[in-house]
Amino acid sequence: MRAPDQIALPLDWPQGSDDSRFIVSTANQAAFDHFKRWSSWPVKATILVGPRRSGRSLLARNFVARVGGRLFDPAERQEEETLFHAWNQAQETGRPLVLVADQAPPAWEIALPDLRTRLAVTPVTRIEQPDDALFASLIQRLFADRGLHLPDEALRYVVSRVTRDYYTAERLVDAIDRFAIASQARLTLPTVRRALVAGRIIDGGGEE
Repeated sequence: MRAPDQIALPLDWPQGSDDSRFIVSTANQAAFDHFKRWSSWPVKATILVGPRRSGRSLLARNFVARVGGRLFDPAERQEEETLFHAWNQAQETGRPLVLVADQAPPAWEIALPDLRTRLAVTPVTRIEQPDDALFASLIQRLFADRGLHLPDEALRYVVSRVTRDYYTAERLVDAIDRFAIASQARLTLPTVRRALVAGRIIDGGGEE
């Protein structure tokens, strides 16, 4: 299955070789577009939230590298005084600040009143759990990273049977690869099915 074409980046965010690692889909389109429109942010800072392993760090890192911004990831583990001064500096210099976190305030509790006030006016953008297309593309890419190709019928089987999240994509690729190596088996649908059952990713349920 071919990964969806990447959306062209704007001229003020020139594309680099690492950008192709970020696959754009409905799960992250809003976040991707938010960074494309950074010149229209109400303040020169933003909070990016989303599941871990979702590509949030990659998106943020590529952005700040291209436009000369500053990144704190994970932001909720930083000293609040440091974030406060970084936020102010971003407004003074016009170089954007990106804060990557699991959750946005107020779920991410801020003790420093001045920082809390500033983050309250800072836009938040989110990456959601993967849709079917993104999940399938991630699995194919993870196999490709190992020099492997998963047949289409096996890919469809996997996508229809497992929990659709970023962690599971990595876990199942590792489980299938290890099983195939141990069994000296090709990546066929029966091999994939047995690997998922052996790895307790799916219930056998009499499918053997």
